[in-house]
Amino acid sequence: MKFSKIIPCFLGITMCLGSNAIAQVQTKATKSSAPNLSQFVDPYIGTGGHGHVFLGASVPFGAVQLGPTNRSQGWDWCSGYHYSDSTIVGFSHTHLSGTGIGDLGDISILPGIDDKLALYTHDKEVVKPGYYGVRMSPSNIHAELTASERVGFHRYTFPASTAAKIRIDLRQGIGWDIATDTYIKKINDTTIAGYRYSKGWANDQRIFFTAIFSKPFDKFVASDSSAVLTGSKYRGKKLVATAYFNTKADEQIQIRVGISPVSMENAAMNIKAEIPGWNFDEIVAKADASWNKELGKLEIKTANLKDKRNFYTALYHTMIAPSTFNDHNGDYRGTDKNVYKNANFTNLTTFSLWDTYRAAHPLYTIIQPKRVNDMINTMLAIYQQQGKLPVWHLMGNETNTMVGNPGVIVVADAVLKGFSSFDHKLAFEAMKKTAMLDERGLNFVKKYGYIPADSTVESVAMGLEYAIADWSIAKVAQKMNKPEDYKYFHKRGLNYQNYFDKSTQFMRAKVGPGKWRTPFDPVKSIHRADDYTEGNAWQYTWLVPQDPEGLINLMGGRKQFTTKLDSLFLVEGHLGDDASPDISGLIGQYAHGNEPSHHITYLYTYAKQPWKTAKHVRHILNDLYTDAPDGLSGNEDVGQMSSWYIFSSLGFYPANPISGEYVFGSPLFDEATINLESGKKFNIKVENNSQENIYIQGVTLNGKPRNSSFLKHQEITAGGNLVIKMGSQPSKTWGVK
Repeated sequence: MKFSKIIPCFLGITMCLGSNAIAQVQTKATKSSAPNLSQFVDPYIGTGGHGHVFLGASVPFGAVQLGPTNRSQGWDWCSGYHYSDSTIVGFSHTHLSGTGIGDLGDISILPGIDDKLALYTHDKEVVKPGYYGVRMSPSNIHAELTASERVGFHRYTFPASTAAKIRIDLRQGIGWDIATDTYIKKINDTTIAGYRYSKGWANDQRIFFTAIFSKPFDKFVASDSSAVLTGSKYRGKKLVATAYFNTKADEQIQIRVGISPVSMENAAMNIKAEIPGWNFDEIVAKADASWNKELGKLEIKTANLKDKRNFYTALYHTMIAPSTFNDHNGDYRGTDKNVYKNANFTNLTTFSLWDTYRAAHPLYTIIQPKRVNDMINTMLAIYQQQGKLPVWHLMGNETNTMVGNPGVIVVADAVLKGFSSFDHKLAFEAMKKTAMLDERGLNFVKKYGYIPADSTVESVAMGLEYAIADWSIAKVAQKMNKPEDYKYFHKRGLNYQNYFDKSTQFMRAKVGPGKWRTPFDPVKSIHRADDYTEGNAWQYTWLVPQDPEGLINLMGGRKQFTTKLDSLFLVEGHLGDDASPDISGLIGQYAHGNEPSHHITYLYTYAKQPWKTAKHVRHILNDLYTDAPDGLSGNEDVGQMSSWYIFSSLGFYPANPISGEYVFGSPLFDEATINLESGKKFNIKVENNSQENIYIQGVTLNGKPRNSSFLKHQEITAGGNLVIKMGSQPSKTWGVK
């Protein structure tokens, strides 16, 4: 579905606001010493098509993602909202962004006059970082939302009515989410508290809340299904409560809702600490300032407004998660369900690691170094509580979604880059212990060096991902002077060779020593029922980012390698009726809409053909990312799709996510500055830049010419000046020696 002809309402355009009050909020919110970069963020991007992104109010990496949840709940509503919809069943305080599975949607609140379904149109909707507003029909209620880290702030403007009401729905969830135990207690005529336990993608979710109303309610009624409950404390599996009011025309009722993974008392404390008063506009301004502070870590110069919107929206998307999962005082609930008091790090959740280890986490090591230490400390705490590093962690639950040991790769990268605010000895212990378990095919990795196809589905994808993680452990062992561990895990890091069939030149499934699974079709894909994860043999044959040189040799050398790689972008073929919808953004068999393909365009550079990297990268930047609601070619995947864009548009990408090196591609912008937390700046200037001049002709770093196609992490974090000269034809000398 295409929305390219629809002009979304964003950037505070007054014709879309619905009232002068919102225009005033927009003006106040942009007053900050930081550059006003939030004006270039269009939160609609990715809400159409299969992008699955969150739309609503939040702050960077906040616990609260407060936004509308639509009535429809199909696959494209994994975040709760889809651009094609026009219904609202509530404003929920937690949402996922860009996932392929729906969950969360906790503590849903909806104002109303009657029981009619709430409807809206996009011309009555305002979206910007830290703020959401909409005028609903037929009630004519104007809803506005903003947030701090752990508190959602609602402002509802009612018409005159003797039947105004605000519903608190603890039944309502998104996707797989089902409430298992819900509780509300009325503390007084302006305050309620409670909890919502649920199961879904994450099997044991516990969220506590306190809600404070700005106006006393005239009546408060709770029900569980059809049974009306009396008294001041209510408990059930499908609890819904309603507060009733008499309202004058344009009367505003505000609600501050604190959430906590620990207790109702901590939720109330979060409100007191973060939003103690009732100045809604002030909180909008603070949220906007917090976004501008983070967006300002990357500044770009370009005359192309579309590219600028795509860039800052992408950067915005990378900071919705991982999300805070503790209280203002440091308390959090661990994976073991115990409460840990006053932790010395910010505990986090929503780790989509199979996606984000590839580029999102490397991006954090540049622009979010303090949070990287929090992420690693969180992951080490998870290891201590569940006996292994996280795979796909959500709300204190291990979902074991996707294959491999991506958490190992993220921890290894932090160790190798010199991050020091965590225990390196514990980190290595966690990586090694995780890799030496007998679960999820690891017993076969240890025994055979490959995973037999008749033992599990997705054996090839699983084995290739394990090899990347094992290679990263070897690199850490080498750094920590552990020769025996290095030797063992380096050998396991080469296990990708066991899946390569030289006769077909594809990665294939084995059923025994020297025995390949038959029949074999390199194009066909059967979702969750074949040897690959959301992909086929064409796509997975290149999943060796840890050792591209070894893959080149395995294929017989550079010529054979590049010939095969050329074919990837040309081969046509039907994936089959049962292929995953995640295999999207296709160029031939290259699938940019899914993460295992994200490094592939950069492999040409390892084979000394960097101009082919440039050609494909520039095509993807221009054609597979747009500023329309369906502007993403696949799921956002919690920041990974956007991280590819950020890196690639700056001119380099971490094709090998544990090497500490970035591969040059084809920079999109005339100038860019990375404002490092150390206070240093890494400046990028691109000479002769245009849509025609896509090939790098030469590079200087701090005035010194360099022929290397790679940029080291330490060269970026040290600050400096990078100059890239572009041309319309491939260079015969740069990057080919």
